[in-house]
Amino acid sequence: MSPQIRTVLLAVALAAVGLPAYAQFGGFDGALKKAQQAKEQKDKLDDLTISDAEERRIGEDVSAKIRKRFGVVQDPAVHKYVTLVGTTLARATDRPNLAWTFVVLDTDGVNAFASPGGIVHITRGALGLIRSEAELAGVLGHEIGHVTHKHTVNAIRKGKLVQLGNSAALSDRAPMLEQFANRAYTMVLENSFDRGDELDADSVGVELTRAVGYAPAALGDFLAHLAERNKNQPEKNGLFASHPETTERIDKIRRLAGAKPGAVVGARYKTQVKYEAVAVTSIAAVPDGSSGLTGSTKAAKEPAPKEDAPKKKGFGLGALNPTVKPEKESTQVSASGGARGVGPDRAAKGGDNPALVKVTLTDADLAQFKTGIA
Repeated sequence: MSPQIRTVLLAVALAAVGLPAYAQFGGFDGALKKAQQAKEQKDKLDDLTISDAEERRIGEDVSAKIRKRFGVVQDPAVHKYVTLVGTTLARATDRPNLAWTFVVLDTDGVNAFASPGGIVHITRGALGLIRSEAELAGVLGHEIGHVTHKHTVNAIRKGKLVQLGNSAALSDRAPMLEQFANRAYTMVLENSFDRGDELDADSVGVELTRAVGYAPAALGDFLAHLAERNKNQPEKNGLFASHPETTERIDKIRRLAGAKPGAVVGARYKTQVKYEAVAVTSIAAVPDGSSGLTGSTKAAKEPAPKEDAPKKKGFGLGALNPTVKPEKESTQVSASGGARGVGPDRAAKGGDNPALVKVTLTDADLAQFKTGIA
C-alpha cells in the first residue's frame, strides 16, 4: 500500500468518528507521549541499583517508624537471646555481612516486620505464642528471607511506586531514596508482598532452620498455632496474614521440610522467654482513628493520590525524622485495609519507648549458643 493511500484511509477513519483530525492526532500524540514517559520511568527503575549502604539507610528509617508505632521492650536479656537466634541464622545466608539487628517490639499483637538492610522486628506477643526456639528460628528465618532476597526494594521497583526525576537516578538520589523509605514503610507495615515473595520467604525460613540444625518444619508448626488462635478472627489479621492462605503455606512448608528431624530446643526457649500469649479478643487496641488505619479496627477509604511535596536535599535519619508521625497524617499508611487486614494484631497498642536496646555478641557467645541446638 502506498503512503498516499494510507493517508487517505486515515483521513476517512478520522472523519468517520466525527472529530476533527487535529483532535485525533493530538490525542494519539498525547497517548504516545505518556506511554513513552511510562517506559522511560520503568527503564530507570529497572536500571536502578540500590547499594547495601542505601538499603540500610532506608531500613533504618522504616525501623524508626515501626519502633515509634509499637515501642521497644527494654529488656537486654530478651534482646540478646533473640539476637543470638537471629544472628546464627543470618550468618548462614548469602548476606552474612549485613549489620543484622533484631528488635523486640513492646506490644501484645502477634507480628513481625523485616526492614531492608537487615533489621528484623518481632513482637513480644509473637514470642508469647511461639513454643520453641525452632519456631522462633522459623519466624525470624522468614523475615530474614525478605531481607536477603530484597523483596521490599524489588517490589517497589516492580510496582513503579516511586517517581524519578530526569536525573534522580544518576545524581541527586536523596529524593528518590526518601520515596523508597516511605513506600518501604507502607509495604513492611502492611505486609504487602506478593504470593511469590511470601512463599520464597517461607522457603528461606525452612532452609535456614535446617542449615543450623533446627527442625525445618517448625515455621509450619508456628503457623498452625497462629491459625488456631485466629480461627474466629477476620481472614486477614496480623502476622503472615497475606496470601497465600495459611493452610496452603503450612502444607508447602511441611513438604519442603520433609521427614528429616531437627532440634526443637523447647526447654531453653522457656527459660529465656517468659511472655504469655494474650487472647486475641483481649488485646488492647489503639482507639479508632487515633493513628489512622494502623491503629484502627475499621477500614478506611483509599485517599486520593497526592503529589509528593518538594524534597529537601540530603538523606539520613535526621532529614527523615519529621516523617515519623501519627499515621493519620501520612498518606503512605492510609490504605483500604492492607494485606494484614484490620484485625486486633494490626491495631494492637504498643509501648512508648522506641529506643533500641544495644546488644553485643562475640564469636565465643555464638559458638557456645550453637552447642545448645541439639
